Amino acid sequence: MTPLKAKDVHDLLKTVPEGQVTTYGDLARALGHPNAARAIGQIMNKNPNPIVVPCHRVVAWDGGIGGYAFGIKMKKEILKKEGLAFNENTIVDFEKKRAKLKREK
Repeated sequence: MTPLKAKDVHDLLKTVPEGQVTTYGDLARALGHPNAARAIGQIMNKNPNPIVVPCHRVVAWDGGIGGYAFGIKMKKEILKKEGLAFNENTIVDFEKKRAKLKREK
């Protein structure tokens, strides 16, 4: 198995359209590392360019907002501007807003 690379994670995350989200586990599975959700989280935490690599679009497995380097309040504001709605800190219609990831070969 090839090692998990930050560049691959960032490249895949850039394919998630505005108004949709993905999970740490979804990214891990799409990259062929189904047990690497925590590693994906660590990579997202070190994102050098959050404007280009939209780490705010990565949420918890259950549609919860999850963490964000700039704070949950900021993450929620950005996601609302992109068209998502919340019930407390959970995305409304999470499954409908969940991006279908496909890794480019």
